[in-house]
Amino acid sequence: MFYHASPAAGIHVLKPRISDHGVPRVYFSTRRENTLVYLADPVEQFCRERGIVPAGAMEKWASYGFDCAGLLVLEEYYPDYIRETYEGVPGYIYRAERVPGAEPMTSIPCGFATDREVPVNGAEFIPDAYQALLEAEAAGWIHIRKYGDLSERTLAWIRNTVQAQYARTETKPEYQAFLREKFPYLK
Repeated sequence: MFYHASPAAGIHVLKPRISDHGVPRVYFSTRRENTLVYLADPVEQFCRERGIVPAGAMEKWASYGFDCAGLLVLEEYYPDYIRETYEGVPGYIYRAERVPGAEPMTSIPCGFATDREVPVNGAEFIPDAYQALLEAEAAGWIHIRKYGDLSERTLAWIRNTVQAQYARTETKPEYQAFLREKFPYLK
């Protein structure tokens, strides 16, 4: 089974959309819990709350990786990121039995992408993405690393990474505004 998360209800066919990579694709995971992180995006929330309309494609925020067993590791790059982003956010996890043209994603365990339309075989309503993430962690399906538990080395890596992202996104003022708010040392 393949899974795809979306805040949109009533999808019957998943259609390729332009992503951060500039290529129209539909992304899936064969692990349902890995899709939970896609139910919300803090940059989109930031822009929506402030009435900011991006000039072009919106830069997405992702602070997750995978451990050596291939389990998703969601890290808080700034205090309270996970609760602030996901709490109370509803969405849907769509299922597809087959994904025409599915290609494995080398950088994402259990991840697949296609440039074709994919018929949906069912959907699960997620009333609260934050609660779903906590349940997935309690079941051992994902790991959550809270900001206060991160090592000084990890925090230094985050500072360097965020500064590099800030520098490379000068044509995306809404993304830079988001980064400045969440990482005050950029001001």
